[in-house]
Amino acid sequence: MFEALNDIYCGPAPAPGALWTRWNLDPVVLCGLAVLAFVIGRSRPGAAAVVTLAIVFVSPLCALSSALFSARTVHHVLLVAVAAPLLAQALPQWRRGGGTAFFALSTVALWGWHAPAAYDLALSNVAAYWLMQATLFLPALFFWRAVLSEDAPTPGALLLVTAAYIQMALLGAVLTFAPAPLYEIHQTAPMAWGLLPLADQQLAGLLMWVPAGLPYAIFAALVARRGWVQLRAPA
Repeated sequence: MFEALNDIYCGPAPAPGALWTRWNLDPVVLCGLAVLAFVIGRSRPGAAAVVTLAIVFVSPLCALSSALFSARTVHHVLLVAVAAPLLAQALPQWRRGGGTAFFALSTVALWGWHAPAAYDLALSNVAAYWLMQATLFLPALFFWRAVLSEDAPTPGALLLVTAAYIQMALLGAVLTFAPAPLYEIHQTAPMAWGLLPLADQQLAGLLMWVPAGLPYAIFAALVARRGWVQLRAPA
């Protein structure tokens, strides 16, 4: 039912041979990325954030995520665990606090949008799609801004980063061990890519469970290094 709909932001599921022709040239997205690059692109984290967002929304990954749930998982991990902390580093500092609240909001958004009805709606309706992106990205951005802030207490920040990874890994485990495919919109398209829907879902779960831990580990190391430098600094 859902795959017959035309109101899919990244377009219908691409055939394998046509993937590299499926760049998303939405002028609103391109203008937004250009403005963001102008504002923060001079810093390394800012430039890396813009590149990551371009991969998520402009590159053929956008179209591939209409076909494969595993590609959509890569999209979500890049959005909340790579682009969000990079952008948080590029933005001006602000008063610390709110890390726990934004962790809770980010967790609710991630799990809520992976409920089958909500997920299928988001991938079959442009307005719901952008609501998904906003409610995944913004709480993650504010979460990372809180834990990466220079004046955030290191133990609490490390605990929150660890908790953020654990909740994603738990969702990945649920998806990996689910006995049947959960998402109607991915019931047939994965087979064109040589995957059964359940295998695609299991791959998505494994990506959330294992490789997604890498960016969390990297940013946790940055937090730990910051705490070590502060500890060794003369009073």
